[in-house]
Amino acid sequence: MSTKAKARPATAPVVFTANRLRDGRVVWFGAEGIWQDRIAAVTPFAPEAAETGLAEAQQAERQQQVVGVYAVEVGPGPTPLKFRERLRVSGPSVAAEAA
Repeated sequence: MSTKAKARPATAPVVFTANRLRDGRVVWFGAEGIWQDRIAAVTPFAPEAAETGLAEAQQAERQQQVVGVYAVEVGPGPTPLKFRERLRVSGPSVAAEAA
């Protein structure tokens, strides 16, 4: 049985990402409290508000709107600081036409 990893405190502004259950698309959650298709449409949470934001984002997971909520530290824009999330911003890495 594995234990849930503890999240480290945010040191930069954060947004939250997940996958929408209806269609599997990547969505973004910011200080407005609304899930958006584009990261540019959300306002990041300040580091000291990250825990509150996470609780709000996880509420949507409990309501089965999204799955896999986690925090993403962002810079100006907002632009994710890590490559994995920058890849998620650009959309699916596999063209639907090729499937």
